[in-house]
Amino acid sequence: MTATPTVYTVSQLNARIANLINADRELQAVFVEGELSNVNINSKSGHMYFSVKDKTGVIRAVMFAWAMRSLRFRPVDGMKVIMRAQVTVYEPAGQYQLRVEDMQPDGVGALAMQLEQLKKKLSAEGLFAQEHKKPIPRFPKVVGVITSPTGAAIRDIMNILRRRYPCARIVLAPVLVQGEEAPAQIINAVRLFSDNRAADVLIIGRGGGSMEDLWAFNDEGLARAIYDCEIPVISAVGHETDTTICDFVSDLRAPTPSAAAELAVPDRLELTGDIRATFRRGAAALNAKLNLMQTECDRMKALVRARVSLSALESRAQTVDSLSVRAENAAQRQLSTAASATAELAAKCEALNPMAVLNRGFAYIMNGEKSMYSAQNAKKGDILDITLKDGSIKAEVL
Repeated sequence: MTATPTVYTVSQLNARIANLINADRELQAVFVEGELSNVNINSKSGHMYFSVKDKTGVIRAVMFAWAMRSLRFRPVDGMKVIMRAQVTVYEPAGQYQLRVEDMQPDGVGALAMQLEQLKKKLSAEGLFAQEHKKPIPRFPKVVGVITSPTGAAIRDIMNILRRRYPCARIVLAPVLVQGEEAPAQIINAVRLFSDNRAADVLIIGRGGGSMEDLWAFNDEGLARAIYDCEIPVISAVGHETDTTICDFVSDLRAPTPSAAAELAVPDRLELTGDIRATFRRGAAALNAKLNLMQTECDRMKALVRARVSLSALESRAQTVDSLSVRAENAAQRQLSTAASATAELAAKCEALNPMAVLNRGFAYIMNGEKSMYSAQNAKKGDILDITLKDGSIKAEVL
């Protein structure tokens, strides 16, 4: 006699298959590579439903919202990926699927993929458009700087600003420039400057580093804060070869923090030279005008010589000569006044130059980010930065 075959309901059969798969430990953590297709991210739940395929096969897959939050790129159809997943059975439909826990682009770094996708998104919205760039003011009274208070970038920026344009006031917003908390701090600083119109131009940046180190400046929220900022922004992130979203959305990109300081303010020495050149051109123009007037007077005297008596002609000639002398004297007084003003301006600029004091044998001393005004402020073991006219040295307090 033959045994009576077991008759399963559909649900019972699906459950048994699910138990068999769940009992296979190798199927609980598998790595699968393939190409994404039919990607569908549910707008309400945040879960992603998709298929993974190769040349001859296809598997359905799901990635729940909690796992999606760890992705640094947006999955799209046609993208090749490597996934860590668990093989499961969706019993109501009687089909097996992959429950994906992690996903990485195959052959392209996740950060690079995320950066490229964000660039395309913001560019399509017009955040990088040239017509939205604000001009950098020629003579800023206040320069805002958003960077780390302890990095080399702030020292370079302050040294160049003080040397080139010492009459500008520097306002520093100290922030973290890498790590998870950095984007929020930088965004808050940008908004604070913008809302209070606390500067005429802003410099945002830091020194060089890896893509991970500079990632805070690829934040979408920061890009939108810079775009909305009422103050012109100069981006100075990393070295010349580094590029971030901050560079694209800012009003001007500088290759380095030092270059940003040079772009933010004019050079006082160049300004003094421009002023002197302007006065020289003005003096030349006035002399040319006087010569032209003298030539016209001589021509008029020749025309009327035959029509008026000699005494009347001489009288008018004396009047013309007198007016010419008065005009020349007035012009010379104006030139002398302008020259005095130029000399006074140059003297004020030189008086504001901190390097002038150093050239007389003095030095200034910094204890970290603080200036040393008294020996009582120094403690044993402090490392002091002593700046002289031809360089700087470090000294330890004994």
